[in-house]
Amino acid sequence: MYLRKKKVWNVLIAGVLAGVMLFAAACQSAPGGTATGEDGSIAGTTMVLYVTYNQHIVDFVVPRFEAATGVRVETMMAGTGELMARLRAESANPQADVLWGGALFTVVPDADLFADYTTVNEPYIAESQKNAEGPFTRFHTSARLMMTNTELLEKLGVEVNGYACLLQPELRGLIAFTDPAASASSFNHLINMLYAMGPDNNPDEGWDYVKALAENMDGIMLPGSSAVVRGVADGEFAVGLTPEESPWEFIEAGAPVGFAYISEGIIATSSGAFVVAGAPNPLAAQAFVDFVTSYEIQSVMEVEMGRRPVRAGIPGAGGLMPGNDELVWLEHDVAYILDSRDAWLDKFREIWMELN
Repeated sequence: MYLRKKKVWNVLIAGVLAGVMLFAAACQSAPGGTATGEDGSIAGTTMVLYVTYNQHIVDFVVPRFEAATGVRVETMMAGTGELMARLRAESANPQADVLWGGALFTVVPDADLFADYTTVNEPYIAESQKNAEGPFTRFHTSARLMMTNTELLEKLGVEVNGYACLLQPELRGLIAFTDPAASASSFNHLINMLYAMGPDNNPDEGWDYVKALAENMDGIMLPGSSAVVRGVADGEFAVGLTPEESPWEFIEAGAPVGFAYISEGIIATSSGAFVVAGAPNPLAAQAFVDFVTSYEIQSVMEVEMGRRPVRAGIPGAGGLMPGNDELVWLEHDVAYILDSRDAWLDKFREIWMELN
């Protein structure tokens, strides 16, 4: 059981932090492949990208991919739950070529929606992030944290550095969260709190905490993960349960936003780029997966996207995130999480309905 307390990161970390890779590995001597479309087979193709990332990431990656390959990209941006539902509805006649984003805990149960593909960059991916399943190429890893409104917390006179802090009565009705069944980031937090707050990190014993948190939310459930982020940034909520990357753009813009990593412990999660089964443009889709796992993109992810790369041997550069040794990581059973997913979502729904 993890008992160590960790420093609250309420200001943007400056300087270069070594070891940004979540899973350390030796440096590779070669950068690996990037998709170039040199044979001309995909140049002039128009592919459809379903994407869960924000506009900044899309604007950084997509034009570079288009320039490198000659492929034109059309994007549809939405939450993971909405895009997965759309892919399921379209499965007889797929309209998308790639789902870019979506945590594995959410995507893997619908593996039939995706085609097996091993990227040319797989030899350079950290061992713990390898595509062992067939369809699921990893793009980045992420930690859980709490995005905070520093002005509101100061006004309330409270500090937040872990899940236990969310039960303070001063925060009643000021906690931003959304339905774990509709949001991958919220489901990841549900998993994290079950492990972190269950005695001896037993997720099946973490439900007393979940119920107490639900009570302190005071009947407020936001419609989506973007509403969580915006609600905290705008000062409507004091704290929100978000992915690791959510606070950076607000901090850089000078908003009264801070962040606190979960002191009780963090479960690392991975998101990826997945070729849709029956994709209209499979070669372009595969080229996109190759491109986002290339050294060119992975080596600038921390600085440009606030994400932790999955390639081995990439040094930290930019200091947006704390190094791995600054955080408490929780061991977890991926197979058990996937097997328990539906039951956990049902139990959360039951708790919420009983209280509201």
